[in-house]
Amino acid sequence: MTMVKAHVFTHESVAGRYQLVDVVHREANRVCWYGKDLNGQRPYLLTQIDLPYDPDGEAAPRATARVIRMSETLGLMCPGAVATVVDAVEQDGTLWIVTEWIDGTPLGELIAQQGTFNYVRAARIGLQLLDVLETAHGEGITHGELSPGQIFVRDRGSIVVTGFGLAGATLAPRLTAPSYASPEQARDERIGPAADLWALGAILYTMVEGRPPFRDRDRPEATLKGVDRLPLRSPVRAGPLTQTVQGLLRKNSRERLTRQVVREALTRAVTEDPASASPTMPGPRLRGVHTAAWYSAPTWGRRAMAAGTALAVVTVVVAALAATGSLPGTGTSSNDAGPRPTAAATPPDSRTDGSDATPSPSASPTTSPPSSPSPSPSGNALPQGFARYTAPEGFSVALPEGWKRVDTSRTGDVSYRVTFGADDDPRALAITYSTVVGPDPVAVWRDDVEPRLRKEDGFRRIGEIEATTYQGRKAADMQWLTDVDGTRVRTFGRGFLLGGSRGFSLRWTTPADDWNDSANRQALQTFLRTFRTSSN
Repeated sequence: MTMVKAHVFTHESVAGRYQLVDVVHREANRVCWYGKDLNGQRPYLLTQIDLPYDPDGEAAPRATARVIRMSETLGLMCPGAVATVVDAVEQDGTLWIVTEWIDGTPLGELIAQQGTFNYVRAARIGLQLLDVLETAHGEGITHGELSPGQIFVRDRGSIVVTGFGLAGATLAPRLTAPSYASPEQARDERIGPAADLWALGAILYTMVEGRPPFRDRDRPEATLKGVDRLPLRSPVRAGPLTQTVQGLLRKNSRERLTRQVVREALTRAVTEDPASASPTMPGPRLRGVHTAAWYSAPTWGRRAMAAGTALAVVTVVVAALAATGSLPGTGTSSNDAGPRPTAAATPPDSRTDGSDATPSPSASPTTSPPSSPSPSPSGNALPQGFARYTAPEGFSVALPEGWKRVDTSRTGDVSYRVTFGADDDPRALAITYSTVVGPDPVAVWRDDVEPRLRKEDGFRRIGEIEATTYQGRKAADMQWLTDVDGTRVRTFGRGFLLGGSRGFSLRWTTPADDWNDSANRQALQTFLRTFRTSSN
């Protein structure tokens, strides 16, 4: 859709050179005009921005020079994707930026006209915007003013970004669209590329939800206070973009998703199932984490069953995340007295039997699992009191004698979770397999798992989330504590990638007071050492 130009002449001119014709788009502190050159009647886009009070008169020259310089730099590196600035002038305390006319529609206007975008269309625009940001950040340039009004969409879907050079052009803080400002901007702190990633997340949110994540209030300072202090309203129409949007909109700039992780997530959204994303669909298709079955409480012993839903969420969250595109793991702190499994504890060549089958998401789990693990073949060096269990899905692991398969959950052909335990035993082992694993296990723990776990009673992460390797593969570790029915519970998990978007995760939960018991330390080491798939 090409922008409609109503030729209502205002008889106003800018710097005696440009005539204002009609307003194209408005934001809190920014107005875009369709204008013409008074001499040649050539069309231009003029952006009107109020400058902060400047008694020394230094802001305007600094701003105009910065805008023109950055436009030239990025125009050479992103031809056609960054607006070409032809002039920048100050008049009566207002900065006017003059660019070549853009034959397209401001993204903010498209959202106002169409309500919401399906997640595939939003991801396509997000990828183009990410390309521009990567180029700018590579040159040490932060946009700092991104909003739907700074992005123009052409008829065929390509975008043009305006507004580079505004951030930092004045000594006084100034934001053209406060509802898209990052929390660090709201606090008037120094900003960097992470502020642009926040804005990207806010723009994605607005496209799929039809409204910004933090609403524009009457006064800019009130809007910024909300951005800084209010919790994010969870997106409901983002579908597979949900984790990406939430990961970009982390209040702490150091915890936001990296550009590479965002690119991979947006690419998956575009390529996975574009046929399901019709512009007229009522909402995006729900996957994995939105499936009610993932929230059913597993059973692994009478004591844990009595604990109820809280511990069930700890078990289920890893599986749910694996089903939605990323696989988490678990980690420990160097200050923690508990065991610290490493790749060295799980050598790839330590297979103890040859009975592993290929993991298959389509294989139906047994509805009546054996009451105890199957014995391992003779000659296997398993600790006393352990026996190898081989699952029909294609994995095996040594379990304590008396343990059995107590719960199985599935999400179609995408993923499954199997939980092991025994009656009157408060401990549990959960194993998850997924066919849609994301590329960064650390980011999943940080950006999706931990925010959910914070809702649990007494949650506290132990140490840092750590990247590691497991059986020669990319993995990540995390540990945390929660309170379950008056009992302090400690959880360790490890997620690792198999390649081809497949992966497993193992999660081990015990009462915190019993964590350092020799039997529990031996159990965890045994699980990690003996877990096998056919790819081992």
